[in-house]
Parts: sequence; structure tokens; C-alpha cells
Amino acid sequence: MKGPLFYSKILLFGEYGIIKDSKGLSIPYNFYNGALKSDGSTSEEAIKSNAGLSKYVAYLATIDTQLVQFDLEALTKDVEEGMYFDSSIPQGYGVGSSGALVAAIYDKYAKEKITVLENLTREKLLALKTIFAEMESFFHGKSSGLDPLNSYLSIPILINSPDHIEATGIPAQQTGGKGAVFLIDSGSIGETAPMVQIFMENMKQEGFRNMLKDQFIKHTDACVDDFLQGNIKSLFRNTKQLSKVVLNHFKPMIPAQFHELWKKGLDTNDYYLKLCGSGGGGYILGFTEDYKKAQQALKDYKLEVVYNF
Repeated sequence: MKGPLFYSKILLFGEYGIIKDSKGLSIPYNFYNGALKSDGSTSEEAIKSNAGLSKYVAYLATIDTQLVQFDLEALTKDVEEGMYFDSSIPQGYGVGSSGALVAAIYDKYAKEKITVLENLTREKLLALKTIFAEMESFFHGKSSGLDPLNSYLSIPILINSPDHIEATGIPAQQTGGKGAVFLIDSGSIGETAPMVQIFMENMKQEGFRNMLKDQFIKHTDACVDDFLQGNIKSLFRNTKQLSKVVLNHFKPMIPAQFHELWKKGLDTNDYYLKLCGSGGGGYILGFTEDYKKAQQALKDYKLEVVYNF
């Protein structure tokens, strides 16, 4: 038995800001995926994943049944018989490894589930997001529910505010385009919870709150609008500003070995870097108007193109 595939996601814009009402744009990233499997595998990964699922089943049993009900009997039986989540999505990299698992479990075991084939009204999207936030908080302590939502629907999602989200279309990629959005592997794993903790501590300071509103959210919103409308020149201007704000105010979330590289991009305009997810490790997102130039400047690192302009 092998369940359907669920893909990783990339939050192009909106990390941290969406906690405080900024816009956000999340897109599926089909390079990585995961599926529930029951094939009797005794590999180390399968055994570890199965043990993790046992703990997760116990957690799902505590979720308010008014919100969502699962066929816990079938789920428990499948887990006891060795079911595991076979995934190529790297954990702790900001591309939604737990989101894909949550989507797979909901898809297979939720009763009266909202399906992808329905007319997805704002109410249905919000209902799904609320369910997924509850399901995913087992992994992060606090979840927005967006990663599983993206993985479950496999379509780009525009976040206007926490209670106003919609499925959206993004401009078609220019396959031969010079510009690109790319991922850099930082070579280390990022833990979401401690990063969010730092952010919440900073939020207690008035100066940080003002910076978030006047700079971070302003540029994030502009980036989302520019990207969706295909205003590339303006997008890069705003991404540069956003990159600068992150370097100045979100230093703990940027792995130390990238501080110089981050600044170099801003100085040369060869590329601009931003956080991918909560930071602290995992992937870093890069934006460039000339991918060849960026490749040259970042030749010591492994890059993966996500989108071409």
C-alpha cells in the first residue's frame, strides 16, 4: 500500500510577518515529496518514522472532535502494522516536511474531510487551515496550518491576513529567463520553535514592533504584490529592502556563516538573500536578476532553482 504523494512547499514571502498580519505567498515545490507506505520495510528510516507516527496518533486522539474526527481505529491498526511516512523532504529545512505528513494523514484518515475537488470557498480554506494548525502544532508548538494546506491542495496560496487566505495563480515561469528564485543549502538543520521564541521575545520591544510594521511588513506586502503582478524591477527593489531589514533585525535567524554572504549580495546586487521559513539553518532563499552571476558569486554552495523569471 502506498498513499498519494504530498509535496514540499516554499513560503516565498511572509515568514514571521504572517504571524503579525503581513501578506504571504506560499507555493508547492514538487522537487520533494512524501507518501504514507505500508510495505513491511524494516529500514532504519521506516522504523524511526513508524515510531514517530505512534506518538502522533496519541496526540491526534486529543484533538477536539468538534474540529475534526479521524478514523483512529484504522490509523492505529495501520501504524501498529508498520506504516511509515516515506519522504524525500529534508527535515528542519523550512520546506514543510511535517506539513506533508499532516496533509497525508488528513487525506487518508479524516472523516467528512474537505476535498481538493470541492469549490474551495474562503470558509473552507480557513476551516482546513484551522484543522491543519491544530494537527501540526504537535511538531512545532505553534503552527499557522499553512504548510499542510499548501501540501494538501498543491496550489499557490495567497495570505492576505490570518483569516483571509485564497488560492491564487502565479505568473508562468520563463523557462529561458535569466532571473531566478533559488534555494541555498546552509548545511545545517534549523529548529523552528527556538527561532519563533526569539521572535516573540523581540516582539516585546516597541522598537522591534515598529520596525516590523513600518519596514518588514511594508516590504513583504510589496514583494507579494510585485511577484503576483509580474513587476520584476519593483520586486527586486523591494526584495533588496527586505533582505536589508532581515540582516539588520533578524540576525539570530541567519546562520553565522551567511552574514558576510548576505551583505555581499546587497553590496554587489548579484543576488539578495532572505529567510526560508523560520531560519536558523535549513534552506535560505535567494533572488537574482542574473542566475549565472549569482552562481558564480555563490560557487561554494549548492543551489537549486525554484522559479525562473
